[in-house]
Amino acid sequence: MALRVEPEDAGARLDQFIAAKLGGQLSRSRVQSLIERGHASVDDVSVAEPKRRVRSGESVRLAVPMPEAPEPAAEDIPLTVLFEDAELIVVDKPAGLVVHPAPGNWTGTLVNALLHHCGDSLSGINGVRRPGIVHRLDKDTSGVMVVAKTDLAHRSLAEQFAAHGRDGRMERAYLAVVWGTLPRPVGVIDAPLGRSNSDRTKRSVVPEGRPDARHAVTRYEVVERLGEQASLVACTLETGRTHQIRVHLSHIGHPLVGDDVYGAHFRSKARKLGLVGEAVERFGRQALHAFRLGFEHPATGETMLFESELPDDMRELCEALRRSSAE
Repeated sequence: MALRVEPEDAGARLDQFIAAKLGGQLSRSRVQSLIERGHASVDDVSVAEPKRRVRSGESVRLAVPMPEAPEPAAEDIPLTVLFEDAELIVVDKPAGLVVHPAPGNWTGTLVNALLHHCGDSLSGINGVRRPGIVHRLDKDTSGVMVVAKTDLAHRSLAEQFAAHGRDGRMERAYLAVVWGTLPRPVGVIDAPLGRSNSDRTKRSVVPEGRPDARHAVTRYEVVERLGEQASLVACTLETGRTHQIRVHLSHIGHPLVGDDVYGAHFRSKARKLGLVGEAVERFGRQALHAFRLGFEHPATGETMLFESELPDDMRELCEALRRSSAE
């Protein structure tokens, strides 16, 4: 692509000039990398210095190479697509699907599925033809996820998730089935999270002064009391810490049904509940579903809102708990 330096552009850094002229199609860091790798020229002379100042009347060219092939392999894995356009894709992730390849899960992930589904419509994130993962759901958490297909969408969505709705652009809400009856119909759990002292793979509520303490706030509202044994709760996040909802609800004495990491001490409770206990054992995961996701479209500025109904396994779990209270 060729760009002409107008009088008002004179004196700008080469990387700033190109990034501005492209209107956000490429990030400044991506432009810098391309210049340093020899993909830019001024008046047909190669330039590898991003800080070089441009002069009025110069012709600047930037050659953007085709995105490199992705390392994960594309796999034909069924997806429930709620929305898709040139910038992004919104999917309803099933429980049991890992989001990103990692040791022990190099295949069969959401990324593998998206590489197959999206194909050449992925314009590339930082020069690599791959989907842009801007947030994650645990393997056993189901629900709505948005994934970027372009650099522009990746940057915008990452900024929105980093703000956690404080700027009004994003909304995230979850449904959880928790043990017991919460003392209040609505509440706020404001407790910092850090690594567990007993298991470095887990998170726990920690003192504010601890070096790894991270501010964490979860708001909850009881949607339905499922008898005396459990409750259906809606949760919204003001922060986005790892395992935040699971740790916070366990901290106040109401861990998620089926959560063997943060609610293992309730396993014996389930076994005493007869048919309900059998239903919990069959459920086999933490009862958490990301049912609502709202955000601002990166390209159009339109407010997007997507919702997903409770998956069959959570709905059947709720029905079993309701029946137990009526018997």
